[in-house]
Amino acid sequence: MNPALIKPPLFLACLAPLAYFAWSAEADTLGANPIEAVTRGMGFWALNFLLITLAVTPLRKFSGWTWLVRLRRMLGLFVFFYAVLHLGTYLWFDQFFDWSAIAKDILKRPFITVGMATFALLVPLTVTSNARAIRALGGRRWQQLHRSVYLIGLLAVLHYSWMVKADVSKPLLYALMLGVLLGFRVWWRVQERGRQMAGAGLPKPSRRIIPLVVRK
Repeated sequence: MNPALIKPPLFLACLAPLAYFAWSAEADTLGANPIEAVTRGMGFWALNFLLITLAVTPLRKFSGWTWLVRLRRMLGLFVFFYAVLHLGTYLWFDQFFDWSAIAKDILKRPFITVGMATFALLVPLTVTSNARAIRALGGRRWQQLHRSVYLIGLLAVLHYSWMVKADVSKPLLYALMLGVLLGFRVWWRVQERGRQMAGAGLPKPSRRIIPLVVRK
């Protein structure tokens, strides 16, 4: 499969949520509180694209489609794109750039605090999502930096769950999906570590459970 043929339609598909909200705003179908609908909608799609981006590696491993990796950067940039729209609608339409009110909101409302921290962690990943940054940082340091996407995922799901006040079924579903995606990575890391130890001729870690309290 040629990723160059997939990227244009995928790019347009990634813009579909924005087009939907723009059309809904024009048609006045966003409900009684359109500002809240747009703000939450942009955040919802930022989280969706984050999970889609994290799903690329498992899909590649299970399917053998190595070309999927070449789509990951674009998907990751759309995470930041929708996160910027999510934050921008909050700052502009909700708070009207009242920085003192925004500061109070960050300090008093935990889900806002977590959301701002999540966005702050996204910025360096976006800035360094290019070949020049990889060369400047070195592959190892670049990988270490971009592993913070796992923390970003945890904070994003926490932000979503704290924001929802009534029905928590969706946040729980997102937490489950994130847990599965991260669980795969933990399992692969354990397997890789075992292979490295076997290749070095070191004994594998004992599976025997050592009690915390030694009984006399």
